[in-house]
Amino acid sequence: MELSAKVNETDHKPIRDGLSMGLNARTSEKIAFSLLTLSAMAVAGFVLIILAYIIYNGHSAISVEFLTEMPRMRMTEGGIYPAIVGTIYLIIGSMATALPLGIMAAIYLNEYAGENRTTWLIEMAINNLAGTPSVVFGLFGLALFVKYFGFGSSLLASCLTLSLLTLPVVIRSTQEALIAVPNEYRESSLALGTSKWQTIRHVVLPAAIPGITTGSILSIGRVAGETAPILLTGAAYFLPRLPDSVYSEFMALPYHLFVLATSGTNIVKTRPLQYGTALVLLMIVLGLNFLAVLIRRHYRQKLKI
Repeated sequence: MELSAKVNETDHKPIRDGLSMGLNARTSEKIAFSLLTLSAMAVAGFVLIILAYIIYNGHSAISVEFLTEMPRMRMTEGGIYPAIVGTIYLIIGSMATALPLGIMAAIYLNEYAGENRTTWLIEMAINNLAGTPSVVFGLFGLALFVKYFGFGSSLLASCLTLSLLTLPVVIRSTQEALIAVPNEYRESSLALGTSKWQTIRHVVLPAAIPGITTGSILSIGRVAGETAPILLTGAAYFLPRLPDSVYSEFMALPYHLFVLATSGTNIVKTRPLQYGTALVLLMIVLGLNFLAVLIRRHYRQKLKI
């Protein structure tokens, strides 16, 4: 009887160990998911706090006049219309340059270039550019576009400088989007007799558009919020008119906000203007991001069909 009991106990031990391991795995999974949920809630909470703080302090400055009038009295009165228009010009101009160059570079690196020393050097250069401070890009743009090419302090010089600033983000996000496209798509297209470029253009790129759009969202946010590059290449301190060409100076929301906060003017008087400017800048970025999200969702649904 004792021997039989020992045998039964030995037979059931692996089962108990398996159940114990299963319970431990489920407990660990619950703990991990709880920590991840708390982290996500903390991030969302911080974002909501910042939004609420800016809205609370800046909503009183928002009006039709504030959005459509020129600044007056050294920017302590009037509106921010030239800064809004200048910021939109910056976003459009820089993205019109950075997106085609970044997408083409990513296509070459992912679809055509092999793994060799040249490709490794290019990848290393992209990584280094992604970590370079924006003020360094501003100095480079000042030396190259403003001085060497003779564009002067202008909207064109600022757009080109910001396009270089966002180029690494566009390249990296496009590469990741292209890598995520299954190789079966390429092989099936090539098997039908199409060329490699036709496969990339009609099969790979449409499937990668959602990921490319994500990269453009990140780039738009960075372009709209940069101050140092445009300060050195084209943004004006006080310019109550719109730029009449790409060679004109301009006002922009981030630099306008910087000036309001640091120019030594009446802080009490300009405080609502500061937060109102920050709120408008935030709304422009969120609006453009929302548009990009809609484009990404459209293409994702199109791919599912």
